[in-house]
Amino acid sequence: MTVMVKNNNVLVGARKVRLVCDLIRGKPVGEALKILRFSDKKSIAIVITKLMNSGIAIATESGKYDLDNLVVNTIKVDEGPTMKRIQARAQGRAYRIRFRTSKVSLALAEK
Repeated sequence: MTVMVKNNNVLVGARKVRLVCDLIRGKPVGEALKILRFSDKKSIAIVITKLMNSGIAIATESGKYDLDNLVVNTIKVDEGPTMKRIQARAQGRAYRIRFRTSKVSLALAEK
């Protein structure tokens, strides 16, 4: 049995989030939280830590899971909607700025 948790509005590009997610894929939950705590990419690590803590809370409330045996089974990052903005430039021109977002899906399972 798995616990599925999703965050559909991460305000960081999917490519950057995948770098952090690759570090914790397949690791036990305790070890994954330690890796995220000392990760260089703090803003992404905080979002994934909150997502993982949400999954752990769901697992504890249901009472069906042994928390010592929980593992990050799958973690998937997809591109979300792109927010388009305009930045004024010289001589009446405008440049388009694209704020890329991502969607993170996390599944915790027992070994």
